[in-house]
Amino acid sequence: MMRIAACAVMGLGAALMVAAMLLSTYTVGKIAKIPLDIDVTLIGNGSGAALDPESLGGEHAIVDQDVPLVSQQQITVESPANADVVTLQVGSSLRRADRQREAGLLLAIVDTVTLNRTTAQAISDDTHPGGSVQRPRNFEDEAPPTNIALPHEGLTYRFPFETKKQSYEYFDPIAQKAYEANYEAEDDVNGLTTYRFVQNVGYDSDGRLAEPVRYPSLYGHDEDGEITAPGRIWNIEGADPDEDVTMTRYYAAQRTMWVDPVSGTIVKSKVHANHYYARDPLQPEVALADYTVTSAEETIEAQVNAARNERDRFALWSRILPITFAAAGLICLIGGVLIGWFSLPAEAALARAGRDGSEGGFFGGFAPKAPMAERPSGAEAETEKLPTQRPQLDRPAGPPESSPSDSVPDQP
Repeated sequence: MMRIAACAVMGLGAALMVAAMLLSTYTVGKIAKIPLDIDVTLIGNGSGAALDPESLGGEHAIVDQDVPLVSQQQITVESPANADVVTLQVGSSLRRADRQREAGLLLAIVDTVTLNRTTAQAISDDTHPGGSVQRPRNFEDEAPPTNIALPHEGLTYRFPFETKKQSYEYFDPIAQKAYEANYEAEDDVNGLTTYRFVQNVGYDSDGRLAEPVRYPSLYGHDEDGEITAPGRIWNIEGADPDEDVTMTRYYAAQRTMWVDPVSGTIVKSKVHANHYYARDPLQPEVALADYTVTSAEETIEAQVNAARNERDRFALWSRILPITFAAAGLICLIGGVLIGWFSLPAEAALARAGRDGSEGGFFGGFAPKAPMAERPSGAEAETEKLPTQRPQLDRPAGPPESSPSDSVPDQP
């Protein structure tokens, strides 16, 4: 029975060790993926220069300074979404906080991208672009929205699990191109250690315009990418107010992202973007929106909590359970060996007892000594009886012999 118990305990230990290895390799790869239940709204607050849309019907365009602005991103999961891929639909907008509803809307875009759940890379090729943007519509348009295919590349809205301290290609849906997001440093965000990445689109590392992007219009005839209007509309000093001037729209942005390195969640972001019209791309003339917005505190707190939940789930399957199973398995293996080792003298003792009928001890057949009370006393001990010489009755008794010292020699 002890041998069977030893084998059972060692078998359990081996099973636990195998489970620990599987958890740390196979199972972790199955859970280190972008969740399928994402449904968040990210809010950012800031200020900047913004064009007053109502002024376009007047004498000239008016650009208001220090306007309070609010950015919003609504991220949801759409189809296809399965064990391997997830499709994110992101509606982004920028509004003036001092205007109501449509009067305050400055920018809006609806971007859709299909990502690999493990690498967070966009899945896109010539046959399946893997992404799209929604064609702009008027507020009075009741027709359902239509999409324009837009191939994505690199990361979008997420970083991979176990983010490294390196540069990543990160897609900008407005520029419709991926740019490098470079690792800069570690920062603490609400008690969470994060990696700070900075991406420059049209700016250099010092925040100066370097290579701004010509805005790729989503309209069929580039209606908002290039506009021709009288000089007075553009409010150009020294120009003929009635002479038509053609302006081109440009875009540049500097994006700072604080990323949880375990789950790849962007817990905080800061965006400085500039949409402007100009004849020379490096000399902005009329700002459509030149602003800086930073994630609101409520958004940061919600994203940090989401990242912590992902961290806890990942740590449970990648470290806590494997270490626990490995430790329990090692204990079982050692315990099984010890049980098996102690079973050998027990079996030997039982075998000897079966051969000679005596009662053997557990360890090597050594019987315990009898207590002192059970040992026989000296009086009761068996003594050896010596035989006695039988007397000779037929021989006459003579005088007793004297010792030589008592005899007297004869006189001559």
